[in-house]
Amino acid sequence: MKRVYMLFWAVLVFTSSQAQNKFNLLVGTYTNTCPSNGIYVYEFNADSGNFKLKGSSENVLSPSYLSVSADNKFIYAVNENGTQSTVSAFGYDSASGKVNFINKSDALGADPCHLITDAKNVITANYSGGNITVFKKKPDGSITEGQQVIQHEGKGINVARQEKAHVHMVCFSPDKKYVLSADLGLDKVFVYQYNPDSKNKILTLKGSVNVKAGSGPRHLTFSKDGKLVYLVQELDGTLTTLSYNKNGSLKVIAETSILAKDFKGGTGAAAIKISPDGKFLYVSDRVDVNAIIVYKILKNGGLEKVEQVSTLGKGPRDFAIDPTGNYLLAGHQYTNDIVVFKRDKATGKLTATGKKIELCSPVGLLFTKI
Repeated sequence: MKRVYMLFWAVLVFTSSQAQNKFNLLVGTYTNTCPSNGIYVYEFNADSGNFKLKGSSENVLSPSYLSVSADNKFIYAVNENGTQSTVSAFGYDSASGKVNFINKSDALGADPCHLITDAKNVITANYSGGNITVFKKKPDGSITEGQQVIQHEGKGINVARQEKAHVHMVCFSPDKKYVLSADLGLDKVFVYQYNPDSKNKILTLKGSVNVKAGSGPRHLTFSKDGKLVYLVQELDGTLTTLSYNKNGSLKVIAETSILAKDFKGGTGAAAIKISPDGKFLYVSDRVDVNAIIVYKILKNGGLEKVEQVSTLGKGPRDFAIDPTGNYLLAGHQYTNDIVVFKRDKATGKLTATGKKIELCSPVGLLFTKI
C-alpha cells in the first residue's frame, strides 16, 4: 500500500510540474506586409519546447507590442499606423486563448512602438510622435481617450535618424514610483515620477541623463536587485550600464559595445532582457548582424561577454525567455518566424532546437500564465 501511495504521489507531482511549465506565448505582429490576424496566442511547453496555436485576434491592424494586465484578463496593444495610430484593449481568456476586441483610442502620437500597464493606466511610447501618452483604464478593461501627452523636444547628431525626438520605450521602476523613457532621437533617458491616481498629471518630470551622442537609446531593463539599469542603443550598438537609486536618479557608470571587434556592416540593436534568475543578459541585433549577444552579469553588476549566436533569421526585433528560463524564442520581422533556442541555465548559452513557429512578421513576444 505504501508503494502504491508513493507511486501515486510521484505521478501527481510529475503531472503538476508539467502543468506548471506550460505558458501562453502572446505574439504581436505587423499586418501590412503579409497575411496576419494581429495578436496570436500559443501554448508553450517549457519542458519540451513544443508549442501549439490556441487562438488569435481578428482583423487587428499591426498590434506590434503588447502588455497584459496583472490579473491576466486583458491585453493592451499599440497599433502602428503613422499618424492614424491607435491603442487597443482586448479581453483575454488565457485558458482558451481567445482574444476579443474591447475598444481603441487615438494614440495622440504617430507610430507608438511600446507600452506598459498597471491597475490604473496604460502608458505608450510614440516613436514618430516623439511623445508619451497616458490612458486611464476602466473596470471593464477598456481605455479612455488620452489623458496626458508629454512631448519631447530636440534632436541628436545623426541627421538621418535623430532629426527630432523619438520615444522608443517606457518602463516602470521596480517599485512603480517612476517611469523611465528611452528617447532614441535625443540620446537621453528620462525619469518621470508616477502619480497613478492623478487625472491629467500622471507623469511629472523628475530628471534625465545623457548618454553617448549619436548612440540612440532604444530599450532598457533593470537588474534583479533594481540597483542597475542596462540600456541598449540602437544606432551604434552601445550597451550602457547605469546606477539607479530609489529616488529615481540615474548615473552612467559603464559602456561597452555589443559589436564584434572586427565587425563591419549595419547594426540595429533591438531588445534587451535578463534571465529569470538575474544572472545573464541578452541583447538582439538586426540589420547585418541578426544575432543574440549573451552576457554574464557579474556580482558587481559588470558584464562579461559569453557568446554571440545567430538567430537563424532576419530582423530579431524582439525575443522572450520563458518564465522557467529553459528556452529563448527569437521573433524575426522579415523572415516571418519565431526560432526556439534551448538555454543552458548554468552558462547562459543558447542552442538551436530546430523548432520554429511560422508566423507573419512577429515583432512583440510576451509570456503569460495560462
